[in-house]
Amino acid sequence: MQWFVTGGSGFLGKRLIATLHQCGDRVVALARSDEAARSVAAAGAEVARGDLDALPDLGTCDAVVHAAAYVKELGRMAEYERVNVEGTRHVMKAAGARRVIHVSTEAVLADGHPLIRVDETQPIAAKPLGPYAITKAKAEQVARDGGAIVVRPRLIWGDGDTSLLPQLVEAVRAKRWAWFGDGRYLTSTCHVQNVVEGILCAAEKGKPGEVYFLTDGAPVEVRDFLTKVFATQGIDPGTRRVPYWLAKALTYGLAWMKRPPIAKSAFAVIAHEMTVDDTKARRELGYTGATTIEAGLAAMRAAASAAAPGTTAR
Repeated sequence: MQWFVTGGSGFLGKRLIATLHQCGDRVVALARSDEAARSVAAAGAEVARGDLDALPDLGTCDAVVHAAAYVKELGRMAEYERVNVEGTRHVMKAAGARRVIHVSTEAVLADGHPLIRVDETQPIAAKPLGPYAITKAKAEQVARDGGAIVVRPRLIWGDGDTSLLPQLVEAVRAKRWAWFGDGRYLTSTCHVQNVVEGILCAAEKGKPGEVYFLTDGAPVEVRDFLTKVFATQGIDPGTRRVPYWLAKALTYGLAWMKRPPIAKSAFAVIAHEMTVDDTKARRELGYTGATTIEAGLAAMRAAASAAAPGTTAR
């Protein structure tokens, strides 16, 4: 099978390309810079220079995975619109009749309230919090209207993470880390290899226009899970906490700042329970979430040890 991938130089994209390459499939990946081109080539893809504003011809590719997105916590709405919404529109037009798997997010449901074991019948939030959530919600609708299959992984993690994990580690090392409340609420998670599994299952069995949540299985406690993730990097997040009411007050009261201490979008998805039900993907796609949390943590420990010889991550 032949694939075209956007967002191939990102955390998920590189893992997807490497998996497809190992399966013997041909992968062509969009790259807008020399650095991105080197990254996708190293993962096993052929390079197609261009960007979402000017996509190259997709040639003989059978399926398209659209994983590219503007994910920064803070930025200009126009840039989110250009990349997330118009970029998706361009991908759908270029794909034509090809099968498209669009990578979305549970953030499209996030309006500042907890999500508790919601499934795909939960409507998109009337007012998603933050430009990322707003534009990803619009992008998802564009994709569905065009017949794409949408997957929504919750909290992607694992070894090789170049986005979320470095930010968390930096916050702890800079002594800016604190638990919201006591951190004892639940979250769903999805290891990066499970996201890849879900994408492949969706490409094979997904129904055009349908949405599928992807998770590692049963929800986990935020504090317990993140403490274990931090431990793979040899650091302890400590016990400092900020009361939920205070965190919410700071989030909304200081939202006018150019760089508020807590962005609304971040608060919406990490400050309280965010659990989703992936029964539909397991039933309709044959998705299993084969990579366990224990295996994922072990891989992170091994990667951290390999990157820093002579040190030991707990």
